[in-house]
Amino acid sequence: MPPLIPTTHRARVTWLGYQPVPVEKLVITSAPVEVMPLSFAGFEGEVHAGVTRPSCSRVLKLYPRDTEIRNVRQLSIVSAEEMAEVARDMGLPAMDYAWVGASLVVEGIPDFTHLPPSSRLQGPDGVTLVVDMENLPCQEPAVTIERARPGLGKGFKPAAMGKRGVTAWVEREGTLRLGDELRLFIPAQRGWKPDLVE
Repeated sequence: MPPLIPTTHRARVTWLGYQPVPVEKLVITSAPVEVMPLSFAGFEGEVHAGVTRPSCSRVLKLYPRDTEIRNVRQLSIVSAEEMAEVARDMGLPAMDYAWVGASLVVEGIPDFTHLPPSSRLQGPDGVTLVVDMENLPCQEPAVTIERARPGLGKGFKPAAMGKRGVTAWVEREGTLRLGDELRLFIPAQRGWKPDLVE
C-alpha cells in the first residue's frame, strides 16, 4: 500500500493572498492576488516565505526562541465553509480573509482544519503543499478584526477554535490560481494510540 492515499476529495481555490509586511502592533496587513507562483521557499515577497525561519512561541518547548529551523509555516490555508461559520458566530456578515492572514482559501473539503498532518494538496500543474498541522487561533486576527469592526474582534479566538485552518509548506514547486482544483492525499497510517505504546 502506498504511504499516501489519493482521496475523492477535491478543494477549489476561492481566494489567494499574501502579507507583504510583518505584523505590526498585532495588526495583519494582507492583500489578495490572482496567481501565486510557489518555490520551495513559498511565495516570494511574503513575510512567511523562506526555506528556514526563526523559531517562535509555538515551538519553545523544543528550541530557544529565534533558533533557525525548517519553515513548515510558509502558507496558511483556511476553509471557506469554516470561515463562514466563524463569521456567523462572531456576528459578522462575512469574513475578510485578509484579516486572518490567509494564503489560500479553499472550499469543498469537510472538517478541513483537522486534516491529518502530512496530508498533501496537489494542484493542476503538480504544485504540492504538505499540511504541517492545525493553525490555532491567535491574537493577531482578533486585533485586526477589532480595528476593522470595533466590538467584534474579541469573539475571534473562541469562534475560530477548531476552524482556523492549517499551516503548510511547498513540497513541489508550481503555480496556484483562483479556481484551481486541489486533490487531497492522506497518510495511510492509523491514528496514534498512546495507550498501545510501551
